[in-house]
Amino acid sequence: MRLLVDLGGTNLRCALQAPGEPPSYWRKVRCAECDGPPGAIAKFLESAGGERPRRAAMAVAAPLAGDFVRMTNRAWSFSAEELRRQLGLEELHVVNDFTAVAMSLPFLPPEGCIAVGGGQAATHSAIGVLGPGTGLGVSGLVPAGGRYVALASEGGHMTLPASDEREAAVIAVLRRRGHVSAERLVSGFGLSNLYGALCELAGKPDAGVLPPQAITLRAQAGDALAAEALGYFFAFLGTVAADVALVLGARGGMYIAGGIVPRLRDEFLASGFRPRFESKGRYSDYLAAIPTWLVIEPNPAFRGLAAILDGHRAEP
Repeated sequence: MRLLVDLGGTNLRCALQAPGEPPSYWRKVRCAECDGPPGAIAKFLESAGGERPRRAAMAVAAPLAGDFVRMTNRAWSFSAEELRRQLGLEELHVVNDFTAVAMSLPFLPPEGCIAVGGGQAATHSAIGVLGPGTGLGVSGLVPAGGRYVALASEGGHMTLPASDEREAAVIAVLRRRGHVSAERLVSGFGLSNLYGALCELAGKPDAGVLPPQAITLRAQAGDALAAEALGYFFAFLGTVAADVALVLGARGGMYIAGGIVPRLRDEFLASGFRPRFESKGRYSDYLAAIPTWLVIEPNPAFRGLAAILDGHRAEP
């Protein structure tokens, strides 16, 4: 049995998995209920009957450079080597969370995705993936020497552009607080930022401090500002997805993953995401030919982590 760990800003997911098999046992806990990765993972192993795997792969929502890991949206930091020793592992691979999601893409079953719009995937081409959750993850697969190489990216922190005057006004409200990255609007707290900015523009600044779940419920109940915020959320996601597709030359397709959009499947499929994705002036036809998919399989990072442990060379 191998240990698979997906550590995000909000949740920590752990699984035990035998080579070539789906996870046989997995659990999710909220990070706020844990004192850090070592204790949480140790408790998971205890709950699995004291299983002691020797090999593990871990996805972390953080930029990785060397042994020390400092998370972006959670006040946690740790040494990968020290964690390996604490858990009694012989081998521990630590990757960016969306590197793991990217690694999963060649192994997703057809029912694990929903097509959004038209386009046809080109063979031997790059593939992109991004997804809003606690933050905004971005990665991709680049064909190299008969296999795919997964990228470790912090593309969620690129500067977010406006497409019209209304969007420029929203961004201007948030720019007063600092750099307006894509993550500042296309993430869980990003939806809260969007709603707050729209409330401020409407002269209702006190109404704007709401968690994303409450905004979604208000939008579904017909609240105009909440619905506008959700609409901009999907439109900005389309803008960022198109930018990533252009940067990577992702003619193999773009995938939307993460914890938020699959839970809002109907709203997403009816949104302006795909029209915004294709709205790039002279490159609109280029983007219209690129297929986009919504990843609906739960925990795709587990597939990617298993692929890393298997040493798979996914054929492009």
